[in-house]
Amino acid sequence: MIVKHLWKLLCHKWFVFVEACKLGVPWLGFIHDASKFQLCELLPYARYFYGTSSPNEREHGVDFDMAWNHHQKCNKHHWQYWVLINDRSDPQISALPMPERYILEMMADWQGAGRAYGSSDSIGWYEGTKDKQIMHPDTRKRVEELLYANA
Repeated sequence: MIVKHLWKLLCHKWFVFVEACKLGVPWLGFIHDASKFQLCELLPYARYFYGTSSPNEREHGVDFDMAWNHHQKCNKHHWQYWVLINDRSDPQISALPMPERYILEMMADWQGAGRAYGSSDSIGWYEGTKDKQIMHPDTRKRVEELLYANA
């Protein structure tokens, strides 16, 4: 279970590194997803993707949710990292602008994930998920420029 997960993770990291080099951020490609080697992420991810629990248990597993939340909050290439939940008297959610280097790493991540997991259609994936993504307007504009530039 862990070996299968580590192999897939290393494949993903390789493809992200290749894409990050193309986008001019090789260092970010090299250190990409380092938190996935921490036990708080490694074990829940391995159980979720390669474990023996039923799909229903995996979908709603608190361990995986905790690991995914940790991953998003520790990695600036995730749009979720840049979502601010204000805790004032009138709580609201807003998005902070992502710096260019992390937008580029996010693009490399999407491309690398597609190559590692068998689908290189980043545009189709984005189109299907963009309404759920909370992004600053400047970030969204840049993401779409990058995505559609070579379409």
